Amino acid sequence: MDLSPRETNVSPAPRVRKRQWRYVALLLVVAVAGIVVVSQFLTSAIDYYCNVDEIGVKEGCDPDRRIRVQGTVEEGSVKEVLGATMFTLEFNGEKLAVAYEGDPGGIFQECIPVVAHGRLNGDTFEANRIEVRHSNEYVAENSERVEKAEKAGCSMITG
Repeated sequence: MDLSPRETNVSPAPRVRKRQWRYVALLLVVAVAGIVVVSQFLTSAIDYYCNVDEIGVKEGCDPDRRIRVQGTVEEGSVKEVLGATMFTLEFNGEKLAVAYEGDPGGIFQECIPVVAHGRLNGDTFEANRIEVRHSNEYVAENSERVEKAEKAGCSMITG
């Protein structure tokens, strides 16, 4: 019996490692996409909540960062300019010009409390999201705020 190795012209089978790199690359792409989604979520979750009078005064309400600003829409200030909604927010005697791309829609109107999400650019707050308070419970539970807004000149407060 001959136990010596035979010589053949058959090339060795291709390595399986090339296929493994595809899976590693796919896993890497999925991991990077997951990190991007989580970081975007966390970035928006840490927007500081500020009243109009706290911008530049309260820690976290710095003009150079993304924030959420709460105030009442000033009576007579809502205007449409080149597809954007321009209005003034006021709180505790301080006013802030707001520009919102598009139409805030819904029950957005003058003399109601809103929260604008965005960033201050010069003297104008550029908002990319507007939240409107609209429940009847808000008026009932916070009637002193409604009275304060009425005294400030808003005559069309609605609940």
